[in-house]
Amino acid sequence: MYDVIVVGARCAGASTALLLARQGHKVLLIERAKFPKDTLSTLYIHQPGVARLAAWGVLDDIASTGCPPVDTVEYRVGDVRLTGSSRPVDGQRAAYAPRRYLLDRILVDAAVAAGVEFHDETTAGDLLFRDGRVVGLKCRTSGSVWTDRHARLVVGADGMRSRVADQVQAEVLDSTGPKTCAYYTYWDLPGPRMALHEAPGRWVGAVSTNDGATLVGCYFPQSDFRQMKGNATEAYLGCFREHAPELYEQVAGKGPIDRLYGTGDQQNFIRRAAGPGWALVGDAAHHKDSITARGITDAFLQAQLLADTLPGEAGNTQDLDTALRRYATAHYDLVVEGYHSTLFVADLTVTPERLAMLRAVAESAEMTGLYFSMLSGACGSDEFFSDEFVASL
Repeated sequence: MYDVIVVGARCAGASTALLLARQGHKVLLIERAKFPKDTLSTLYIHQPGVARLAAWGVLDDIASTGCPPVDTVEYRVGDVRLTGSSRPVDGQRAAYAPRRYLLDRILVDAAVAAGVEFHDETTAGDLLFRDGRVVGLKCRTSGSVWTDRHARLVVGADGMRSRVADQVQAEVLDSTGPKTCAYYTYWDLPGPRMALHEAPGRWVGAVSTNDGATLVGCYFPQSDFRQMKGNATEAYLGCFREHAPELYEQVAGKGPIDRLYGTGDQQNFIRRAAGPGWALVGDAAHHKDSITARGITDAFLQAQLLADTLPGEAGNTQDLDTALRRYATAHYDLVVEGYHSTLFVADLTVTPERLAMLRAVAESAEMTGLYFSMLSGACGSDEFFSDEFVASL
């Protein structure tokens, strides 16, 4: 019997398990893949997420992998160029973009050190229900038989196609169809850097990661995906060359240092994040287009929210259900603004009004800092779009 079973040991699940174990809960963490394993990711962790890593005591481990801190962002769209940084969050000014096989492993190791029981290569099966509430699940390791594992709470951190969410029939509170398709690979580019290049119908992002590599991702309208699948490399290189020419010139003739990765399945939804005996975190609860690179940061904030909301001790079922209702409400409030702002960016449109707004931002170091703070989640859109700034436009 466990207090909590967490399904999925990526950044959302591992951090949730870590925090709950530190609160004294008996936690089982299971992961289908063999660790460590890379995964499709933009890698970038904004300042609010970095602040969580520091508070959890694992930021030094991230830095020790050789992943460079990034404290300046370059953003270009049309004739506008912004260079600046987000305001610090809890003293953390820099962002990081570690490779996922390093980040996820560090978080799992920290969870195990906190007392979490961890099993990789373990498949989560059907949930166990009693009187309408989740009381555990079936699971098995490779080559073994199915075993019932019981818990007061099952947390689904099993990604965008969450089986936990499907089985509890988690209500979809907000959704829209895919906006973009994305392709990326790694290049030998000097860093540290975070560079964004936007044009109508196109978006290029570059961020420094481990081993002197830079991830360069190119975004296209979802409507282009079917046509691009057969010619993705040429389309990617053409977008890179046309919309980030200064970066492209630095690698021309060298070629990438990894294969090309891509996806046309970037779902956009917010699910109800909790119910009797179950909760969702990370992409299982809320998934949006990766163009704003908010996924990892949001996963950390959701894990912290769940840990802060649950009773610190086992408590009784009534206390747990009250906490889960609070978490579900607070979760929606936590993610909804970033969700809709991401959908706006993922439209890949550059209107004259938006360009005029960005030109006004570029004239002020203070507004530039506020703009990047809004992008990172360090401040809300209401602070950036103050009455004074809107009037000036």
